[in-house]
Amino acid sequence: MSDLFPERFETARLRFERVGLDTVDTLDVYPYYSTEAGIEQATRYMTWEPHQVPEETWEFVRAVGEQAEAGDGKLYALYPKAGEDGTEVPGAGEFAGTAGLHPDWDQRSVTFGMWLRKPFWGRGYSGERADAFVTLAFDRLDLDLVAVTVLDENDQSKRAIEKYVGRWGGQHDGYFPNLDTHGDEPASVHRYSITREQYEAADVTVDLTIHDRP
Repeated sequence: MSDLFPERFETARLRFERVGLDTVDTLDVYPYYSTEAGIEQATRYMTWEPHQVPEETWEFVRAVGEQAEAGDGKLYALYPKAGEDGTEVPGAGEFAGTAGLHPDWDQRSVTFGMWLRKPFWGRGYSGERADAFVTLAFDRLDLDLVAVTVLDENDQSKRAIEKYVGRWGGQHDGYFPNLDTHGDEPASVHRYSITREQYEAADVTVDLTIHDRP
């Protein structure tokens, strides 16, 4: 099942590369996961905390690589592309964060997740990544439902999710108190979803180029 996920793909402004020990130099990315300015804010709503030692980053990359091989999901590293005609883009070619798809094959559904380094906030990358993932979920993975949950207090992510879910004709399914946990505390979340019928009826054009294994 791991072959269902593309190794690499590109959107208009982003390049996505599978995360694994054979594709990511953990020593290179460790500073972004640990000591970079703004890391506390960038991980505030994540399920992980800033890494204290390089071994944590190595173990993280190893674990997601094994998960991908088992067909339980895939995590991609994001790299901004240079602009058209060589236009300069700040941080082009630089590791900007990660985004993952996590399918539930029995329920024919998939959830998304994304972590973006603070220097790359405010560029609309979340929505561009989401459009690509929605397309992959329905066309490539042949699933029937995209579901996204977000912590109630994460207003920035809620706005981004509402924008792309609305673009695909999806909806806000509801507010669920104490449905999840964050750290050691119960957490209330909002859930949004897009059905296959809504996806097929939406008039959305996605710039997506897939690169599979040779």
